[in-house]
Amino acid sequence: MTTSASPQPTFSNADIRALVRGPTDDERAAAAYRLCRRIDSQLSDADRAAADEILRVMAQDAAELVRRALSVTLRSSEALPRDVALKLADDVESIAAPVLTFSPAFSDEDLADIVRRTDSLRQVAVARRAQLSETVTDALSLHGAPEAVSIAAANDRARFSEQGLTACLKRFGDLADVTTAIAYRKALPPSVAETLVTLVTEDVQRHLTATYKLTKSQAADVASETRERATVDIIDLIANAEDVPEFVRHLKSRDRLTPSLLVRAATCGQIKFLEHALAVLAAVPHHRAWLLIHDAGGAGFKAIYDRSGLPRRLFTAFRLALDTFHELALDGRAYDPKMFQSKMLERALTQATMTPSEDIDYLIQRLDALDHARRSKQRGLARAV
Repeated sequence: MTTSASPQPTFSNADIRALVRGPTDDERAAAAYRLCRRIDSQLSDADRAAADEILRVMAQDAAELVRRALSVTLRSSEALPRDVALKLADDVESIAAPVLTFSPAFSDEDLADIVRRTDSLRQVAVARRAQLSETVTDALSLHGAPEAVSIAAANDRARFSEQGLTACLKRFGDLADVTTAIAYRKALPPSVAETLVTLVTEDVQRHLTATYKLTKSQAADVASETRERATVDIIDLIANAEDVPEFVRHLKSRDRLTPSLLVRAATCGQIKFLEHALAVLAAVPHHRAWLLIHDAGGAGFKAIYDRSGLPRRLFTAFRLALDTFHELALDGRAYDPKMFQSKMLERALTQATMTPSEDIDYLIQRLDALDHARRSKQRGLARAV
């Protein structure tokens, strides 16, 4: 009759003795490593409870080498208890960083709290996590050091709220590492994109003033045109999105809803943007603005235009844009900026004897500027490819 072999102990008694009574730090660290490797496996409930107590002993060890063995070995493990992970997060950097960057033991609220109350080294460790929720990035946006913010912003798997990104730019808009990381994110809220454009054009203005001795007024004019061209590109990207109304309100709050911007947008065929802009400027609901703008007789558009406070001399330019939009819509042709502008220019030239010359000159100047900007952009894309 054969006797069954005795079951192997889950944890080596020799390793446990070495962990508790080992004469040197190296011996205790080696025992900690072996025990952690065993703990990071399938255990029974009873063994798991025992394992948790062993880990708590390690986290209390006076030797940094032992605590580091625990932190590094179980940095990505589900076996690390939350209370032990939180204790390690408050340890020296070499011990805190691995668990802060990799451990699944923390909740989003834990990580946000750590960001708010600790130093930049721990904030950077949190920012390097593969994924971050808005709860964590909001904390980084408001309390994080510049390096932590730029690292998180460069990670498209780190989810940022619009308010979070806005806070980042408000705090660190003068730091290239932060603004570049935000600019290259795969998707940005329109208001954040416009804020980036503003920051860039302010740099352009300073450069022109310092380098070419332009007056502040001349530099501001050039920067304003640059900003408005970029803003039209943003409008083009969000033309069919639900955030057009919010973007219009954002521009209005920053005094960017200018007549020249509206002309640029209208002459690019962005009539949806024009609808929401006129609704805001005239202080009427969008559905009412839409009915007035697209009134077949034209009286409705004249009424809302006058109410909006836009300059009278630009009315013809907007009227031509609207007529062109309706013509292309009736023809059933898909929207194409180049086709729209070509049709606009054709209308402007054929009606030159019937409209004030300054309106037509202004319109043609705007069309030429927009066309030049579009060609420059296309050449830039071609070089990039």
